[in-house]
Amino acid sequence: MHTISIIIPVYNESLNIDKMHFAIREIFDNKLEEKLELIFVNDGSNDNSLEILKKIASQDNEVKIISFTRNFGHQAAITAGLNSANGDALITMDCDFQDPPELIPVFINEWKNNYKIVYGRRILRNDGFLKKITAKLYYKLLHFFSEVKISGNIGDYRLIDKSVMETIRANNVNTDYIRGLLPWFGFKSTIVDYDRPKRVAGKTGFSLLKMIRLGLKGLLSFSILPLRLGLFVGISVIFSGIVFVIYLLYNYLINDEFYKLLEWLAAFTYILLGFLFVLIWILAEYIFSISNNVKGMPMYVVDEVIENKKD
Repeated sequence: MHTISIIIPVYNESLNIDKMHFAIREIFDNKLEEKLELIFVNDGSNDNSLEILKKIASQDNEVKIISFTRNFGHQAAITAGLNSANGDALITMDCDFQDPPELIPVFINEWKNNYKIVYGRRILRNDGFLKKITAKLYYKLLHFFSEVKISGNIGDYRLIDKSVMETIRANNVNTDYIRGLLPWFGFKSTIVDYDRPKRVAGKTGFSLLKMIRLGLKGLLSFSILPLRLGLFVGISVIFSGIVFVIYLLYNYLINDEFYKLLEWLAAFTYILLGFLFVLIWILAEYIFSISNNVKGMPMYVVDEVIENKKD
C-alpha cells in the first residue's frame, strides 16, 4: 500500500487547522486506499496554532508536527516538510482551503498514470484586482524570460513523486524557489486545472513584501530578465543620447546656438550615472543571492518535532 505525504505550512491558521485536518482525514478514510502521512509545519505562528496542532497530533498517529524557532517563510516551511516526508508521493498545499482538498484524489490518480509531478493550476483566482493583475504580469515575464519555461498561475499546490525528492536531496539543491526548480529537472508532468476559492477563515500571512521577495527569487534564479533589463536600459539610453545629440547639432547648425563643452559633458554624465545606478542594482541583487548560497545558512531552524507513532 502506498503512502501519501501531505505537507501543509501553517502561519497563524488557528481558525483553519481543525477544519483542514478533518477534511483530509475524511478523504483518506472514505475515498482513498492509500495510507496518510500528514505533516504540519508551524512557521513561527504567534497565535495558538501550535497548541491546536499538538492536540491533533496527540489524537492522530498519522500527524507529524514540525515547529520552527521563528517565522522563516512559506518556501522554507514547504522545504522542511518535503525533507522530512517518507511517502511514495508528496503533496504540498496551503491551510486556508484556497488549495481545495477534494483535488487530492485527482492528483493521486494522475500520479498513478506515471506522472512524476502533478501541478495544480489556478484558472479562476478569487483575489483582489491588484493581486490578479500583478500575478498575471509576473508570470508572463517569468515565462518569457526563463530558459526553462514555467507555466503561469501554478503555485505550491502540487504532487511530486518520491523519486523527484530523492533527486533533489541527492544533488543538495537549494530549494528556496521550488516552483522554478521542478520544471528545470524535466520530469514527466501534467497539470490539473481548478478554480481557486476564497480563504475560509483568518487573514493571509503572505504579505506584499513576502510576495515581492518570492518573485525576485524566481527572476534571479530562473530568469535572465535582470541581464536583459540592463540591455534594454542601455539601448534606451543610447537612443535618447542620439536624439539629444541630433537636437544639439540642429540648434548649432540651423539656429546658431552655441553650447559649451561642459554642458555637453554634464548632460551625458547625468545619463550615464542613471545607467550605472541601474547596473549596480542588478549586480547587487546577484551578489546578495550568491552571498546567501556561499554562506551556507540554513533555510530554517527546527525547534521541535512532534509525532505520536504507533509502536
